[in-house]
Amino acid sequence: MLTALSIRDVVLIEALDLEFGHGLGVLTGETGAGKSILLDALGLALGARSDSGLVRQGAAQAVVTASFEPGAHGGIAALMAENGLDFDAAEPVIVRRLVKKDGGSRAFVNDQPVSAGLLRELGAFLVEIHGQHDDRGLLNPRGHRALLDAFARADTGAVAAAHRGWREAVDALAAARAAQAEAERDREWLEHAVAELRALAPEPGEEERLAERRAAMQRGEKVAGELQAVAELLDGSDGGLARLRQAARILDRIAEAHPALADALAAVDRAIDEAGQAQDGVDRAAEALAFDPAALEADEARLFELRGLARKHRVQPDDLAALTEELAERLERVEGGEASIARLEQAVAAARRDYAAAAEALSALRGEAAARLDQAVAAELAPLKLDAARFRTVVQELGEEGWGAAGRDRVEFEISTNPGAPFAPLMKIASGGELSRFILAMKVALAEEGGARTMIFDEIDRGVGGAVASAIGDRLARLAARTQVLVVTHSPQVAARGARHLLIAKSHDGIVTRTGVHALDPGERREEIARMLSGAEITDEARAQAERLLEPA
Repeated sequence: MLTALSIRDVVLIEALDLEFGHGLGVLTGETGAGKSILLDALGLALGARSDSGLVRQGAAQAVVTASFEPGAHGGIAALMAENGLDFDAAEPVIVRRLVKKDGGSRAFVNDQPVSAGLLRELGAFLVEIHGQHDDRGLLNPRGHRALLDAFARADTGAVAAAHRGWREAVDALAAARAAQAEAERDREWLEHAVAELRALAPEPGEEERLAERRAAMQRGEKVAGELQAVAELLDGSDGGLARLRQAARILDRIAEAHPALADALAAVDRAIDEAGQAQDGVDRAAEALAFDPAALEADEARLFELRGLARKHRVQPDDLAALTEELAERLERVEGGEASIARLEQAVAAARRDYAAAAEALSALRGEAAARLDQAVAAELAPLKLDAARFRTVVQELGEEGWGAAGRDRVEFEISTNPGAPFAPLMKIASGGELSRFILAMKVALAEEGGARTMIFDEIDRGVGGAVASAIGDRLARLAARTQVLVVTHSPQVAARGARHLLIAKSHDGIVTRTGVHALDPGERREEIARMLSGAEITDEARAQAERLLEPA
C-alpha cells in the first residue's frame, strides 16, 4: 500500500509531501491543474522512463520518493532477495528516483542503488496504474493465467512439482543417452583394451618382483664362472679342502711325536672348518645366483610387456590391474546401457503421465472458474453502460512444446463490444473510456486476486455521468474495501464515494506557476463536489446536491 509520496522540483511541483491511507482516495481538480504531473511523478518513482523535461525550470534535478507497506507479498520478497536487497514485510519499502537536468537518472530502493529496470519490476508488484493508454495489468495476456488461477483458488504446486519431476526424468534420460552414445564410440577400443589387459593379467607389485628377479639372474650370469672356479679350488679332488684333510690325517698319525705337531693338527682342523664354511657360503651364493637363460628371457619379456602396456595407457605398471577392472566396468556399462536407458524411458513416460494427470485436473478447474468469471464480469457490465459488450475467458490447451510448470493452458481475456462483433483482446477493440470501465468490471469480479496492493484509475469516468458514474463510484468503493484504490476523477458521483479527498490546484504568484495538493476537510470537500456539479459559480442547489451525494449509502 502507498503510504507517502514526496515530490521535489517536478514540472510545476516545487515541493509536495502527501500521505495516503486505506480505502478509496480521490484526486480532483480543474482541467490543467496538474493531475497528470502527479501520476507522472509517481510513475517516475516506479521506474518509468526518465525525461529531463520533468525537471522544474531553474532546478538542477527532480526527486520523487514513494513509501509502501509491502505486506507479506511473496513476489516482492523474492525479487528483492534475488537482487541482494533486504526485505522485511513489517518494514516499508522506499523507492526513490532522481532525474538530472541533463536527463541522467538514478534509482534507489531502501537507499540502495538499483537499475531503473529493477525499479519497474518492483513497481509492477506495488502499484497498478490503469489509464487511457495503459498496457499493463489486466491488458497483458501473460498475466491472465495467474489471475484466473487466483480467482479459482487453484493450487498449482502439484502441477509444478510434477513438471519438475518430468523434466528431471527427461534430463536424466538425455544424459544417459549422451553417455551411451559416447560409450558406444569407445566400445571397440574398450573390448580390445580389456582383452589385451586380461590376457596379460597384470598383478599389483609384479613389476618390482620381476625386476628384482631379473637383476639377480643377471648378477649370477656375470659371476657364474668365478663361483665355479672357487668351488673347484675349495672342494675339488685336488682342491684346498682335500689337501687340508690329507694333511690332517698325516698329522694325526704323528702328533704324539712332538707337542708342536698336536698344535699344528689343531690349526689344520680349524682351517678345514673355516674352509668348509667358505664352501657353504659359495654354494649358497651359487644357488641364489643360479639362473636359467630361458627363465631370464621369459622374465625380461614379461617385464617389457608390462611396461609397454603401462606406457600405452599412461599409467604406472602397478596400476594396470586396477585399470583392467575400471575398463571392464566401463565395457559392462556399455553393454548394459540399453537396459538402463529403457528403465529411464519408462520413468519419463510415468512422469509425463503424472504431469498430464495433474495438468488435466488444473485445466478442468480453470474451465469451471472461467465460466464463473465470465458470469461475474457480465453482471458488472450493464451498470457501467457496457450492456452491449460480452466478455469471455479463453482457456486453450497448448501443444506439448508449450506445457510448463503452470500447466498446459493458454489463458486470455477477450471482449466483444457490439452484438455480432467478433471477440478480440481487450486492448485492441475498447476505446479509452470503455477500457477503464472494462478493467474496473474485471477487477471487481476478480476480487483483486493476485494484483498489486495499490490500484490507480486515471479518469475512469471520462465520457459518462449520472447513473453510470454512480455505478463506477460504487464499484471503486467495493474494490477499495479489499485494497487501496486511488482515482483521478472529474465525476462528483465518484468523488463523493472517497474515504479521502485530495484537491490538485494550480497557483500563480505573478512570476512562478506552481501545482499543489491539499487534503480536504468535510466542508471543503462539499464545496469541491459542488464545484464539480455546477462549474465555476457554486450555487446553493449544487451544495445541497453535494450533501446528498456525500450521505452514507
